[in-house]
Amino acid sequence: MRALLSKAPGGPETLVIDDLPDPVAGKGQVVVAVKACSINYPDVLIIEDKYQFKPPRPFAPGSEISGVIDSVGEGVTGWAPGDRVIATTGSGGLVEKVAINATSLFRLPEGRSFAEGASLLLTYGTTIHALLDRGHLAEGNTLLVLGAAGGVGLAAIELGKAFGAHVVAAVSSEEKAVVAKDAGADVTLVYPRAPFDKDQSKALADQFKAALGPGGADVIYDPVGGDYAEPALRSIAWEGRYLVVGFPAGIPKLPLNLTLLKSCDVCGVFWGAFAARDPKANQAHIERLFRLWKDGKIAPRVTETFAFEDGGKAIARMAARRAIGKLVVTVAE
Repeated sequence: MRALLSKAPGGPETLVIDDLPDPVAGKGQVVVAVKACSINYPDVLIIEDKYQFKPPRPFAPGSEISGVIDSVGEGVTGWAPGDRVIATTGSGGLVEKVAINATSLFRLPEGRSFAEGASLLLTYGTTIHALLDRGHLAEGNTLLVLGAAGGVGLAAIELGKAFGAHVVAAVSSEEKAVVAKDAGADVTLVYPRAPFDKDQSKALADQFKAALGPGGADVIYDPVGGDYAEPALRSIAWEGRYLVVGFPAGIPKLPLNLTLLKSCDVCGVFWGAFAARDPKANQAHIERLFRLWKDGKIAPRVTETFAFEDGGKAIARMAARRAIGKLVVTVAE
């Protein structure tokens, strides 16, 4: 089978298509013929050896796939060849076939495309865990979403509205503001590009405060980091919750006196570890996501698709932070 492989640390240009032996389903596993694989920011980091997990090389990036079951291994029940499925893989998704534990599979609903299916679990799974388990988002809360036009940002807008929040979406361009508004944001603001000096940082904090109103943000969803973090934290409400989701703009250093002054919480969000430690709670979240999807309250926005041979270009676009919505590599028709 063909695979898009990282054979040495580096950027997307280092990825090469090569042949690997077809996988065989072990006990409790199925082999999935991959149809689509979405691209997420960890794919940028993992090929540069900057992610928390470093799989042995050669490996394929790609952590979120959809496809059709090709074969089932010993002990697998409830699944059969031909079933349409979605799953997260951690890595190894940009391949024509992949062996996956059957317990990691979810059924792709009829009428949903493989591209949509490959765009649901990681972004919405991360976000529902973040908002409910870590942020304790409640109806009537004000939610500030940074990077609001990316995959997890749009998921946060949609889920925030589904849970009854007032959503303020912060983005880096007017084009992205339109996308955030279309996703349901109540208010949008366009922030400048970092890095910021002290005066620029204060000005951005004032911009956040003006958009949020006098109460501030009950919950801040931050998948961006960098110089955006401190101004956002300065706009938090009394006893607010700041959700640390990702760092494409860099790892920030927050002045902890702000947490004292606002009596607020800074909460890390590590969905993969949560799903592994509490699979029943994660299963309940995913089932809720499927209901919201069926009811039209969430909908993965696939904005660009790439041929398998151009998978590196998809990762390059993500690395440049130019992605809006979800980028998906079509592995097979």
